[in-house]
Amino acid sequence: MQTIWERVQEAFHLPFTNGVLVFALLLFIILAVPLAFRRIGIPGIIGLIISGVVIGPHGFHILDKTVAVDLFATIGLLYIMFVAGLELDLIEFRKNRHKSAVFGGLTFLIPLAIGLPVCYYLLGYSFETSLLTAGMFSTHTLVAYPIASRLGIVKHESVALTVGGTIITDTAVLLLLPVITASAQGHSSLEVWKGLMISAPIFLLVVLFAVPRFSRWFLKSAGSEPYSQYVFVLATVFFVAFLSELAGLEPIIGAFAAGLALNRLIPHTSPLMNRVEFVGNALFIPIFLISVGMIINLDVLTQGPKALIVATALTAVALAGKWLAAGVTSWVFGYSSAERQLIFGLSSSHAAATLAIIMVGFRLEIIDENILNGTILLILVTCMVASFVTEHYGKKVALAEALQGTPAPASPEESILVPIANPETMEGLIDLALMLKKPKDKRPLTGLSVVMDDLEARDKLAEARKLLDKALAHGAASGQTIEIISTIDQNAANGIRRVAVETDATDIVLGHSAKANLMQLIFGKTNQNIVEMSRQAVWIYRLSQPLNLTGAIQLFCPSFCELEYGFGHWIEKISRLSGILSRKIVCYGEEATFESIRSQIQKNKLGGTFEFKAFRDWKHFEELTPSFHLNDLIVLVSPREGDLSHLPALESISKHLDEYLPQSSYLLIYPPINPEWTEENSDHLFI
Repeated sequence: MQTIWERVQEAFHLPFTNGVLVFALLLFIILAVPLAFRRIGIPGIIGLIISGVVIGPHGFHILDKTVAVDLFATIGLLYIMFVAGLELDLIEFRKNRHKSAVFGGLTFLIPLAIGLPVCYYLLGYSFETSLLTAGMFSTHTLVAYPIASRLGIVKHESVALTVGGTIITDTAVLLLLPVITASAQGHSSLEVWKGLMISAPIFLLVVLFAVPRFSRWFLKSAGSEPYSQYVFVLATVFFVAFLSELAGLEPIIGAFAAGLALNRLIPHTSPLMNRVEFVGNALFIPIFLISVGMIINLDVLTQGPKALIVATALTAVALAGKWLAAGVTSWVFGYSSAERQLIFGLSSSHAAATLAIIMVGFRLEIIDENILNGTILLILVTCMVASFVTEHYGKKVALAEALQGTPAPASPEESILVPIANPETMEGLIDLALMLKKPKDKRPLTGLSVVMDDLEARDKLAEARKLLDKALAHGAASGQTIEIISTIDQNAANGIRRVAVETDATDIVLGHSAKANLMQLIFGKTNQNIVEMSRQAVWIYRLSQPLNLTGAIQLFCPSFCELEYGFGHWIEKISRLSGILSRKIVCYGEEATFESIRSQIQKNKLGGTFEFKAFRDWKHFEELTPSFHLNDLIVLVSPREGDLSHLPALESISKHLDEYLPQSSYLLIYPPINPEWTEENSDHLFI
C-alpha cells in the first residue's frame, strides 16, 4: 500500500498526469495570472499565453498537450468565433458590409502580395511552399476580441468591420488551402474547387436558413428552461462546426456561421447571452489561450542563424501586411488614427487558422521545421502585439465614443418600475425593461408587487415576495441587479402610483390583460387607472411570445406626436430595442413625424434600422393587419386624452388587436407628461 508521501510524489511527478490536478492547475492559472498581469499594465491575454509557454512541453514541462487540453482548446477557439458571430451587430454589419468586404479583400491580398515574393525570392522556398506560407500571413485569429468585448466597443464600426473582414480573409485562405495541398500532392486543383463549389453553398443554406427556423421552434417550445436553452446552443455550435468540416471548410467557419444563425434569437441583454459569455470567458477561451502558449518553443532562436532569419522575416511580414491593410482601409473610409490602430490590433494576431495551415503543410512536408518554428514565434509576437495595441487603442476608441455621445439632459436618472402580478408574464416584462434600460445607467430596475389591504393581506404578501424572488433571480441570470418592493394598498393602481413617486421612476412597464372582471368594468381597469394617475412614461406589453422570437417592429406614430413632451425619450428606447433584437422598425405616420425621428437618430446617434411608410387613416387601421406577420411586435404610440396628438381612434386599436390578432405581441406607449405641468393645466390627470 502506498504511503501519503509516495502518493504525493506520484501525483506531482512531471508532467502532471492526474486529470483532477491538471484541471485545478489550469483553473488557478486562469484565476491568478490575468489579475497579476493587469496589475502591472499588461493585458491578461498575454499572461495566459506566457503561462502556456512556462508550463508547456517546451518550458518546465509541467503539462503535456493531452487530448483533454486539446479538446478544451478546440472548444475555446470555436467559442471565440461563435461569440464573435453572436455579438456581431447585424444591423451595423449590413450597413458596413461593403466596408467589411473591402477590408477582408485588403487583409487577404496585401499580406499575400508581400509574403509570396519574400518567401520565394528572399528565403528561397518553392512556389507551393511560398504560397502556403504567404496564405498564412493573410489569416488572423480574434485573440484580442475579448479585450474589445470587455471595453464595450464590439458594436463600434471599426470592430464590426474587422470581424466581418476576419471571416472573409480566413474563408478565402481556408478555401485556398485544399487547393494548394492537392497541387502539392499531384491532384487536380480544379476537382477540389468543384467540390467546394457544391458543398459550401449547401452548408450555408442549411446553417443560415434551416438552423434559425429549428432554433426558433426549440427555444419557443423549451420556454424559459435555462439549462435546456444553453445546452441546445452549445450543441448547435459544435454540430454546425462539424457540418463545416464535412463540407470541406474549417470548423471555425462553422462556429462563426452558427453565431450568425443564432444572433437574432439571443438578445445581448438576455440571461442566455450572459450564460454563453460567462462560460466562454471563464473557462473555454482562457484554456485555448494557454494551449497556444504550450506549442511555443523558444529554443528555435538558438537553432542556427537561418531559423532566426526565417522567424524574423515571417513575423515582420505578418505584422507589416496587417498594418498596411488596416492603414489602407482607414484611409479609404476616413477612420481616425485610434480606429486604424484598433483594426490593426484586432487583425494582427495569428493563432488558430495559422496553426491549422502550417500543421497541414508540415504534415504533408510542404514546409520545413524552420518555417514551423518561425511560425510559433510569430504566434507569440503577434498575439502580444495584438493584445497591447487593442488594449491601448481600444480604450481611446471607447473614450472617443463616450465623448461624442449626446450629453444627458438635466432630468433625473432613469428608473424603471416593473409591477409584477402574473408569474407567466414576469420574465417577459423583466426582459423588456432590461432592453429599454440604458446600458450604462447604474440605477437598477425596481420590481414591485402590490397586495390588496384585506384580511388575507399577510398571506398574499408572502406569495408576492416569492414571485419577486423569482424576478430577482431572473435579473441576476442576465447580470443585472433588481430591487424588489412588496407593499399593501387599497388597490393596485394606487400602490403602483405611490411607489413610482417614492422611487422617482421615469418609466412604468405593465403587463396587459384583455379580460376584465365586474369591478374593473365599473371602476376601470388597473392599467387604465395607472395611465390616468401617473406622469411617467407607461409601457403596456401584451406578451404572446418571447421578445427574442419577435419579427419586425411595426411602429405606429399618430400625427403631431413629435411635438409632445418625451418624444425623444421613447424614440431612444424603441431604437435601443431594435438594436438589441437586430430587428428593423417599420414606422407608420406622417412625413413631419418621420423628419423628427430622423433628426433624433442623427442627433443622438441612435441605433436600429427604420423604414418609413406614410399612414394617416387611423379609423381603418384594421386594413393593415393582414400585412403583419404573426410574430411581429406591434408598437402603438398612444398619447393620453388631452394631449395634442391624442386620437379617439387609438383607443379602439388595442381592442382590435386583442380581438383579431390574439397571438401577436403588442406594446402600447404612453409618453411621459411634462413635470412642469401643474394639475390646473393638465386636465387629463386624475388624482
